[in-house]
Amino acid sequence: MLGLAWVRFGLLTARTTRLYNPPRLCSGTFISVNLFSASTSKAPMSVQEIVENAIDNNKIAIFSKSWCPYCKKAKALFAAEFPEEKPLVIELDEREDGDQIQQYLANKTGQTSVPNIFVNKQQVGGNDKTQAAFKSGELKRLVNL
Repeated sequence: MLGLAWVRFGLLTARTTRLYNPPRLCSGTFISVNLFSASTSKAPMSVQEIVENAIDNNKIAIFSKSWCPYCKKAKALFAAEFPEEKPLVIELDEREDGDQIQQYLANKTGQTSVPNIFVNKQQVGGNDKTQAAFKSGELKRLVNL
């Protein structure tokens, strides 16, 4: 159970710090206390939270692999044509959970390849679709929403 520690007879079993002295409980009874609040460290985010936060909190989110030539072309397009924008780039091959993120994106969008690009919470697609959206003016419209 991430984010939880068990309190038994007033002592934390996962930590040596005393939180408080709870009332005496019957032997073997546990009270769970959430040690993670907004002011302290949090449990790691799930793959779904990582993806959805990236899309929701960034104008441009690019799920990429550092070695991929199509990803490089898409990132270069944004750097050249929208230099004032700073896309969030998540390099899936550099993360332990990269495969899980790519699988979540495949389930979410139906696209199994990278790059997988979102602009203003809307999926643009991979490199080919992003390049086509740029040529048609659609990408500029999305970026400027």
